Amino acid sequence: MIEVNNIVKSYDGLRVLDGVSLTIADGEFLSIVGPSGAGKTTLLQIIGSLEAPDSGSVLYDSVDIVRMKEARLAAFRNRNMGFVFQFHQLLPEFTVTENVAMPAMIGGTGRKEAMAHAADLLTGLGLGDRLTHRPNQLSGGERQRAAVARALINDPAVILADEPTGSLDSHNREELYRLFLELRERTGKTFIIVTHDESLALSSDRVIRMADGRIVGDSAAV
Repeated sequence: MIEVNNIVKSYDGLRVLDGVSLTIADGEFLSIVGPSGAGKTTLLQIIGSLEAPDSGSVLYDSVDIVRMKEARLAAFRNRNMGFVFQFHQLLPEFTVTENVAMPAMIGGTGRKEAMAHAADLLTGLGLGDRLTHRPNQLSGGERQRAAVARALINDPAVILADEPTGSLDSHNREELYRLFLELRERTGKTFIIVTHDESLALSSDRVIRMADGRIVGDSAAV
């Protein structure tokens, strides 16, 4: 379980998050929606330990990651969280398999084992014939599936995605919805997704609505 307690965050005197509290159950598929500037991405980054709040706590099974030293936090993040970004953020100089294997190697897995696991994940996501390709040789949908494989490589409990369908056409958006939902059903992982896409949000278990740095709605998706 993830518990977000009274998070406050400001940039240059502008309060972006204003006392946000939220509890996320293990295995929940949660979407966070709201207008631009509502604080959605900042909240996701704080839950994912990519940003530190000015005050408040973020507890993973009662362990407050806000209080962790950077080295311990980096190891915790690598082991427990997987990230999918809007523009995939694959490194262009490496093959797709190398990109996917990288978090595992950073975590201490040997290259041969990490590459084999990455190839298995990519094959399972329909990219078995793209293993030696570089990102610029893939379509947008293929790059985003590779990003999902990278997020899964260390078998994290939590997948955090920031506008994962934002750069995709309608066909690839639908494919990514199905992939996320299938992964949740198959693996029981927790999914936390920031999105402007109401179709994706309504496929979730629960929708959090934000405005002006606060949660203004919290309801089961219909």
